[in-house]
Amino acid sequence: MEIEMKMITGIKETKYVNAEELGKYIGGEVHVKASIYKIRRMKGFAFVLLRTSRMVVQSIYSAEEASFPLETLKEECCCNIRARVVLEERSRTGYELHLLDVEVLTEPEEISPIVINGKQMNTSMEKLLDYRPITLRNDKERAIFKIQNGITDGMRSFFAKEGFTEIHSPKIVFAGAEGGANIFKLDYFGKEAYLAQSPQFYKQMMVGVYERVFEIGPVFRAEKHDTSRHLNEYTGVDFEMGYIETFEEIMQMETEMLKAVMEWLRKHCAYELELLSATLPEIEEIPAIRFSEAKEWIARECNRPIRDYEDFEPEEEKLLSELVMKKFESEFVFVTHYPSKKRPFYAMDDSENPEDTLSFDLLFRGLEITTGGQRIHGYRQQMEKIIARGMDPDAFESYLMMHKHGIPPHGGMGMGLERLTSRLLMQDNVRYSTLFPRDVHRLTP
Repeated sequence: MEIEMKMITGIKETKYVNAEELGKYIGGEVHVKASIYKIRRMKGFAFVLLRTSRMVVQSIYSAEEASFPLETLKEECCCNIRARVVLEERSRTGYELHLLDVEVLTEPEEISPIVINGKQMNTSMEKLLDYRPITLRNDKERAIFKIQNGITDGMRSFFAKEGFTEIHSPKIVFAGAEGGANIFKLDYFGKEAYLAQSPQFYKQMMVGVYERVFEIGPVFRAEKHDTSRHLNEYTGVDFEMGYIETFEEIMQMETEMLKAVMEWLRKHCAYELELLSATLPEIEEIPAIRFSEAKEWIARECNRPIRDYEDFEPEEEKLLSELVMKKFESEFVFVTHYPSKKRPFYAMDDSENPEDTLSFDLLFRGLEITTGGQRIHGYRQQMEKIIARGMDPDAFESYLMMHKHGIPPHGGMGMGLERLTSRLLMQDNVRYSTLFPRDVHRLTP
């Protein structure tokens, strides 16, 4: 018996044209795949807006040109379309499509419970998130996450050039990196386990393998915060680098990374940036100020008494950013040397002042988006700090293995991708830059 097999050789040429390339075909005919975004009936013709994978394209329906009646089309139909590309300088793209023929692939079964094809999503955040599979089809909502994709593309390109290796650490762990009660517990085949608060332990371990590593992945925090800046699951951007001489090298690396990301967005996300009227920050250098000096500066300039000597209040982050913008014209500011009491057990203390750490936060437009610093690399020093904090060294046996067997001086940082996106687009809530937010109230969709 002979066995017949169809051989799959890879991607084949297609007759369909991507929306970004339609301008090359002015005067000719094209085939495109699109959803019907909006139909505006006029006298004798209709504007039909097509939602393609990247952009909304204006098309014209007229009975004289089209081989089908307008009633064939419904909003949110998915179609294969044959059209003529016509020069139209008044259109944002510089052209429009004249519809010739259509093949309807799917039709909606119900009328949308929310209007998604307006210039703005005029609805509450609750409805925006309740109907997320639909509201994300809005052109401006889509643009947010295309920009977020551009951010991670820019980061990966930068990390590759700087010799970093991308890693993927486990998200089910034996112990929380940050400690405390803000970790999600789960039953792991009868054993107690947790969802990872960060890839901290693993990226430190991998410094001993590759020297420079990074990860972009989910982070889980069981915090009962209900604020505009907190999520219980977010996307962390982490990097760690070995053989450093000072923690300022980490800040320098992050500064270069942000420069590269902004340049990537200018080059690859111009359509979305214009659609959202987003202004990218100009980064030449980022000022840095010690935590204690920043607190005193805010108190003095803003006539605001210091209430918390160990951390910033959200309002202080905003005030500091305003002061820095006014004095240095920088939308970013590094705050360094946070008190040891407020930093994790692996943070290296400052040898000149052990009550402070060789650590930093990065504020962007009034919000902390990054925490980083130098880590303890000596086994004895790390053991001393664990014991001094009343922690059980046995709980960190696999983590301490790297210290016991030699690890270079190292440090790194962790950034919230949603926070960076949100501040970049000047949103007042981080949920707007989260595909499907998880917070104390929301587990669906």
